[in-house]
Amino acid sequence: MTWIWVISVVFFILKLLMSPPSALVAWVLRKFELHPELDSKDVTVTFNGKHLEEEEKIRFTDYFNEANFLKKHYIFPGNEKLFLNPETNITPFVINVKRGKKDVNFFVYSSDNHVDVVKQYKEKVVSYSLNSDDLINFTM
Repeated sequence: MTWIWVISVVFFILKLLMSPPSALVAWVLRKFELHPELDSKDVTVTFNGKHLEEEEKIRFTDYFNEANFLKKHYIFPGNEKLFLNPETNITPFVINVKRGKKDVNFFVYSSDNHVDVVKQYKEKVVSYSLNSDDLINFTM
């Protein structure tokens, strides 16, 4: 009979920790999100080797944060360099973010109807597409 109470208390605590308003759940979701929301104070944005000015950087990160996620592109092992250095004549915007001890780089390639993002952190490379008219038409 006491095992039933112990198990029910454990399930109650787990349910309490995993409820939607829980800070633990929010932290876990932020840890594994593919398209994170960036703070313009923590990033540096470069285009063609030149840093964007402060108001352009703020506008670019706002557009990046407001962009809609379309789909994830699967990268097979060994093909990471094809995504990091594609054979196109499109110059990417490079976003560098420092989160704790980790450096995360985003390479943002704009095409006519979508935006491709290549995210590099540690040795991992992830690619996905965004829908954002503001990012497509962004000019300095």
